[in-house]
Amino acid sequence: MNDVRSLAGESDAWPFVEARRILDRIGGAVPAKGHVLLETGYGPSGLPHIGTFAEVARTTMILRAFRMLSDVPARLVCFSDDMDGLRKVPDNVPNRELLAQHLGKPLTVVPDPFGTHPSFGQHNNARLRAFLDRFGFEYEFLSATECYRSGRFDAALLEVLRHLDRIRDVVLPTLGEERRRTYSPFLPIDPKTGIVLQVPVLAHDVEAGTITFEDGDGERQTVEVTGGRVKCQWKVDWALRWHALDVDYEMSGKDLMESVTLSSAIRRILGGRPPESLTYELFLDQKGERISKSKGNGLTIEEWLDYANPESLSWYMYQSPRRAKRLYFDVIPRAVDDYYAELAKFPQLEPAKQLESPAFHIHGGAPPHPDVPVTFSVLLNMVSGAHVTDKERLWGFVRRYRPDATPENHPDLDRLIGYAVRYYLDFVAPHQVFRTPTEQEAAGMTRLIERLRALPATADPETIQYEFYEAGKEVGFTNLREWFQALYECLLGHPQGPRMGSFAAVYGVDETIDLLERAVARR
Repeated sequence: MNDVRSLAGESDAWPFVEARRILDRIGGAVPAKGHVLLETGYGPSGLPHIGTFAEVARTTMILRAFRMLSDVPARLVCFSDDMDGLRKVPDNVPNRELLAQHLGKPLTVVPDPFGTHPSFGQHNNARLRAFLDRFGFEYEFLSATECYRSGRFDAALLEVLRHLDRIRDVVLPTLGEERRRTYSPFLPIDPKTGIVLQVPVLAHDVEAGTITFEDGDGERQTVEVTGGRVKCQWKVDWALRWHALDVDYEMSGKDLMESVTLSSAIRRILGGRPPESLTYELFLDQKGERISKSKGNGLTIEEWLDYANPESLSWYMYQSPRRAKRLYFDVIPRAVDDYYAELAKFPQLEPAKQLESPAFHIHGGAPPHPDVPVTFSVLLNMVSGAHVTDKERLWGFVRRYRPDATPENHPDLDRLIGYAVRYYLDFVAPHQVFRTPTEQEAAGMTRLIERLRALPATADPETIQYEFYEAGKEVGFTNLREWFQALYECLLGHPQGPRMGSFAAVYGVDETIDLLERAVARR
């Protein structure tokens, strides 16, 4: 353990870099609250998506890294802002007309359009928790509604009331002229309609713990700021949460940089230090636009798991959190193969390099060593080329390459075959077009057929790959990338494909020859 701790103390892997910042923050000593607190936030106005998962997965990696560096207890809280008012009806839910009747009300008061929970907020909270539990995350769930109504936030709310003018002075310069006229750090819940009001505070009484405002009917109301009668405006709410829970670490997206600055200033006004933070880049959809819960663009959590194993998703989240990345279906095959490639090379790495491996952080320092002799890309292209979607027939191809392989002794591979079939049916088959080869390409394929027929039955993938290269060279391809793209388009019906030597070794040399002959015959 001491050796690992020493190496972790010098590692450049970003989870260790972030964990050391937390350790520096507490000076290596146990905080007064008895533990270090890491937090992630969730806005349940839309269904959970992978961006939500990314924050929990990455924070979990930091939590594990911290525990390798220190014996100070550490916790992770997943906080849901479920007391927010419903601002608009999401595009990707049923019964949208039902939600439209409750605009402005807290999400935990709005009826559930799916009909499975008492409220829309509770439905989305349950979706998030079910997914996090499926991944085995260690976390504690906190609801804003419960924190406000139970009194957990009462002391912090009274602090906000005490410093109301200072907080308002910090926020107002960041707002437009119209918003300044109605701005208040407190958003009262209308006693008549239950709507979260955005109205000015006309008066406040620190001793009584109350604010005065006009409700939706223009009637003057005075309410206590405690007990769930009000909630705080977003940037103040974030600082309130940090203050009430004494949060030590919370990462956030690039779109919230201004909010982080403002909430940090408010946290200092309340008498504390803002948490350490990492600003990560946002995920983009297939059009390069930012993914959004309400729009439903990009991937949902469940969709990734329909086509790939959970660990591949964690691998994708580990990579370069400060760099913007497309997050759409077409990134899945590469993520799967890269994940298994990391596992395969992990045992050969030096101890210091192991701590920098994504596999180390995905699996909490103890990655497994599954035997996956065929890549996801090869499986996917085998399904594409053979038009075979029956798992048992596909296992027949695999056994030709690895006679000892069975679903029982290669469960990871068995799952990959199932994923490949589903991915092919949904994303490849509908767009698959086998083009006719040009004269030069057809000549290369004919030469390749001759070369493959001359190979011994025991030829390995590298030997087969060599014949692909040589056939392309013989017919004048100086850019072999163009030659292989022609093979992908004519044989597999797709502009991208696998390493052809590996593909032919698994699919079968004779079957590959058949694909080539059919392509040539199209001329």
